[in-house]
Amino acid sequence: MVKKAEQIAEVKTPKIKKSKTQNIELTAKETVKRVAPVKKTAAKKAPVVKAEKKVIEKKVPVKKMAKKAEKPETVVVDGVKIEAVENTIEVKAEKVKKETPNAATTVEELFKAGAHFGHVVKKWNPKMKKYLWGEKNGIHIFDLEKTVARTSEATKVLTDLAAAGKRIVLVGTKRQVKLMVEEEGKRLGIPYINQRWMGGLITNWKQLKQTLDRLNSLKQKREAGQLKKYTKKEQLLFDKEITKLERIVGGIATLKEAPEVVVVFDTHKEKLAVKEASNRGVTVVGLVDSNANPDPVDYLIPMNDDSAKALEIMVRVLGQAIENGMKAKKEEKK
Repeated sequence: MVKKAEQIAEVKTPKIKKSKTQNIELTAKETVKRVAPVKKTAAKKAPVVKAEKKVIEKKVPVKKMAKKAEKPETVVVDGVKIEAVENTIEVKAEKVKKETPNAATTVEELFKAGAHFGHVVKKWNPKMKKYLWGEKNGIHIFDLEKTVARTSEATKVLTDLAAAGKRIVLVGTKRQVKLMVEEEGKRLGIPYINQRWMGGLITNWKQLKQTLDRLNSLKQKREAGQLKKYTKKEQLLFDKEITKLERIVGGIATLKEAPEVVVVFDTHKEKLAVKEASNRGVTVVGLVDSNANPDPVDYLIPMNDDSAKALEIMVRVLGQAIENGMKAKKEEKK
């Protein structure tokens, strides 16, 4: 009996072991085969789905904007309907070019720029009383309505003089207006003085004309290369002379005769220029502060001549008046 039991056990045990191992191997292989492709497909599909969503989110507003831009908008301009946005922009640009800029200013603009402030009461000139509104905190206040009226009068005169072909010179040597005068003079192509008034510019024009001719001749020779025949030291001396003359009289190098109109942006500081012009009958247009003498000025503008913003407004307004006159002269020639 014992032998039979042992034989039965030996027979049964290996069968059980084989079946279990085979079943375990099969189940493992099947699970690997079933699970592996699922993981791969999930890994591949996941980024594709996210990328598509992102692309869709970005493209949707772009398409909407393109559709909106494509739709024409009707705009009425002078009783004419225009259905294209680009056409409306072009029409507006053409109208702006055709309109001549107005050489004028307003009381509000001058008030914001501080043009109404005068000097201290102790330093005032009694001849300026009729242009003053009063005083406040020991400082005189200008009547800006009179300032605007005088500005419009000066701009009309400058436009007429420029249209008549008069020689106009801008004069402004103080720190606040120096660069403005230079830029406006170069823009309009007219002579300007922003360093120092050359004594005798009007009364002794012949002598000053020699200085201008010297500057122009040296510049022409340098451009043509005629100064290269001199030594290096002599060439340096010529260069120094040219820079010095350009700094002093460079702005009036194109002036062929004595000026006929002088626009002064500080009549108190430029006393010599005003006196010289008034003695020879040259028209003087200038800004007059509460401490200046208005008598030698033909067309005065009573206002603060120390405020940089106020000076910028006046340079723009007076420069525009001159430009309008020059344009009118060109149209008459045509």
